[in-house]
Amino acid sequence: MRVWIAAGAVIAIAAGYVLLKSENGPSVEATAGAPLVAVKVPELTGDALKGEALFNENCASCHGKNAAGRDGVGPPLVHKIYQPNHHADGSFLLAALRGARSHHWPFGDMPPVEGIKEDQVASIVTYVRTLQRENGIF
Repeated sequence: MRVWIAAGAVIAIAAGYVLLKSENGPSVEATAGAPLVAVKVPELTGDALKGEALFNENCASCHGKNAAGRDGVGPPLVHKIYQPNHHADGSFLLAALRGARSHHWPFGDMPPVEGIKEDQVASIVTYVRTLQRENGIF
């Protein structure tokens, strides 16, 4: 039984890696804490600019600079998995306020973000969606 569980875990991790490498265009070489995907950053204004500052303060330690993920730490948010028709804006709000169970990536569960407010998450989502659109994720 343990062999089947271990084999399943290896397959799941390998599948996540293949998905990561294949679904978001160019990737960067992964090393501990390194970005997991290449992200083109447009000129930011208004709420997206405010969201960038909030993201850097509250999210980048796990999700990396420009939401590119961090090897061994947290997934990229500029990735097809997080496109609006799969993860609506409300899912980001719930993840930030309540945490989220690991279900797409082998990084473990996401804890709630301490002290984050709904309006701050809304600005962060605007920033992430701006990055996604710039990188062909609609």
